[in-house]
Amino acid sequence: MASFQSKLAQGLSARGIEVVYRLQDTPYAAVLVIGGIRDLPGLWRARRQGIPVIQRLNGMNWLHRLRRTGILHFLRSEYGNAILGLIRSRIADQIVYQSEFARHWWEREHGPTHSPARVIYNGVDLERYTPEGSHTRPEDRWRVLMVEGRLAGGYEIGLETAVRLVESLQIICSHPVELVIAGAVEISLQQHWQRHSGVGLHFLGQVSPKQIPEVDRSAHLLYSADIHAACPNSVVEALACGLPVVAFDTGALSELVTANAGRIVPYGSDPWKLGPPDLDALVKAANQILQAQNIYRPAARARAEAALGLDAMVDAYLDVLLPAGI
Repeated sequence: MASFQSKLAQGLSARGIEVVYRLQDTPYAAVLVIGGIRDLPGLWRARRQGIPVIQRLNGMNWLHRLRRTGILHFLRSEYGNAILGLIRSRIADQIVYQSEFARHWWEREHGPTHSPARVIYNGVDLERYTPEGSHTRPEDRWRVLMVEGRLAGGYEIGLETAVRLVESLQIICSHPVELVIAGAVEISLQQHWQRHSGVGLHFLGQVSPKQIPEVDRSAHLLYSADIHAACPNSVVEALACGLPVVAFDTGALSELVTANAGRIVPYGSDPWKLGPPDLDALVKAANQILQAQNIYRPAARARAEAALGLDAMVDAYLDVLLPAGI
């Protein structure tokens, strides 16, 4: 998955706007903090000099409070939350949330800010992420895809649900069903599921951004496993490639996957407590998508074209960073 930073920098550069990456690289007209930053004194200096500070926020670290992920991971997660909250409440002149879900989460936990705030969804290059192009989508079986940066730190539960989903689909589908996982997965976890699952599993490892469009086009369905994701790039990129999405109704997924771009189903219990999900509802929705590819694939692409294009995202950030065309 291409990073937000690289995509935004590319879009700004195409509009003739120079981008620097250190607070020391003066002069600049505005500072965009992507999440948090360790150089808080430098950020304070920029603000005192009258330079607008805009903070882009997704969600907060939370899984470490429910699952044992190690003391170091716990401390890093809490430290990260504290930095994000400090910048949001004391330093930022404006806040950009990745979704309405992210906005509501922060305001529920920490209250609204006095600074202006708006929502800007992540965008994708609609000319590069497209349904047209090379792929190896099989005709004799269904291929379910997971795309995650790293399945660790508590996020391993997503892989378990994906395996159970494909095992259940295998029972009711006329074609074989396989699961392809793009992202970093520990070898021990790969070996565990290869021994204990009853379906074909293919671990691609970390995939370069250039390969993602072809990987997306090579599948019939994306399962978005992240619980309470603020605006997952994997979903935006899949939709642009005409790949429909199935997921539980957590995070911002219901904001992104609309109409027939996929199916979002109720979680079935309390996702904030990692209660047991309603797997039957997920399986039913996934099967409906697999059986009606001719409906869901064009709708997925249409959703991306309507609201998730890179140009629209860059223009929205430019309006925040340089509202008067400075």
